[in-house]
Order: sequence, then structure tokens, then C-alpha cells
Amino acid sequence: MSFSPLLSASMPVIFHAIVALALCLLTIVMFTLPKGNRMHRTLGWVWVIGMGFVAISSFWISGLRHIGPFSAIHVLSVYTLFSIVANVRAARAHNVKAHRTGMKSLVFGALVLAGLFTLMPGRIMFDVVTGG
Repeated sequence: MSFSPLLSASMPVIFHAIVALALCLLTIVMFTLPKGNRMHRTLGWVWVIGMGFVAISSFWISGLRHIGPFSAIHVLSVYTLFSIVANVRAARAHNVKAHRTGMKSLVFGALVLAGLFTLMPGRIMFDVVTGG
């Protein structure tokens, strides 16, 4: 493992990766703590704001170009932004089931699935993990 490929990347890539990795850790914390209390709501806002930054920062990352400066992964960023709003609305409306389902879906799509794509050969995080 070597962080030099990440540290030599552009600032948007570094910011995006560091916040996304921090959100992975925060997600584990969020899934293990009791739900609905003040700590859950506070950490939830931190998570939502962080995820918003990750989604928005992706638009300054254009290593893969399929449609102008954008790639198919940017569709996930748009989905993430809309999903954040929908899931916060569900929580504020006390629709626990919709909030829980939506947040799990968001974690799977925006962190797990997108994270797996970053581990493909030729990507920066692949080089970080493999020491390349």
C-alpha cells in the first residue's frame, strides 16, 4: 500500500478520496450506534454534508471521459445529491422505513459500489492499494 499516487493527484481527487474514506468509517459508526437520538442526528448531518461534498467534488474529477468532461460515474453523483435530499426529507417527516431503506441504498450505491469502481486497474485507488 502506498499513498503517493493519491498524494500526487489533483486537489479535487485528494479531497474527494479523503472525505469518502472518512465517510466509510463514519458509516460503520452510524450503523452501530442507536438510531433516532441526538448523536445519530448530529452524525447524520455530518455524513449528509460530507456525502454532498463527495458528490459535488466528483464534477471536478474527469479522468474518465465518456460525455464531454463527464463519465457514467457522474450519473451516480447526481443520483446521490437527489437521494440525500429525499432521505433527509423522509427522516424529517419521521418516515423511518423510507429513511432507513434510502440511506442503506445510498451507502451501497455511493460508497460501496462507487468505491469498488475506484479499485479497478488504472485508477488511483487501485495504485494506492496495490502499491503501484
